Amino acid sequence: MKKIKNKILSAKKAQKKVLKWKSKGETIVFTNGCFDILHYGHIHYLAQAKKLGNRLIIGLNSSASVSRLKGKHRPINDDATRSHLLAALEMVDLVIFFDQDTPLELIIDLEPNILVKGGDYKPKEIVGYSEVKSKGGKVKILPFIDGYSTTKIEQKIKKS
Repeated sequence: MKKIKNKILSAKKAQKKVLKWKSKGETIVFTNGCFDILHYGHIHYLAQAKKLGNRLIIGLNSSASVSRLKGKHRPINDDATRSHLLAALEMVDLVIFFDQDTPLELIIDLEPNILVKGGDYKPKEIVGYSEVKSKGGKVKILPFIDGYSTTKIEQKIKKS
């Protein structure tokens, strides 16, 4: 359990760790999301993101942020559950909460080499696009796997 907890850091501690990784020439990949009910689509997406670099960092929306974005009925899982499930994944190197509606401050502080999002975004629509590109980084969009979403799982549970 200690190994898992060591992957869940404050933004300040994460920034120090990222600087250490960068000093070793490691490529830092950053993505973000709510990850409310972890499912196959998430696992596939995170595995693909990890392949883009040496270290994968997840900016995780706090419960307050999830509620503002998804509605008062969300998140389904609390902060501890969501963060520990993500940190337990071998492809994840760090999990960092953010309380804002977007991870822009976190992206600016960490300066990842690669910013990744899933879905049907256009690169310039992704929060942090300009900031990452201005530092010489890349922005990648990874496809979602059809049929997997927390909202669909939630709807299925409500129907049964």
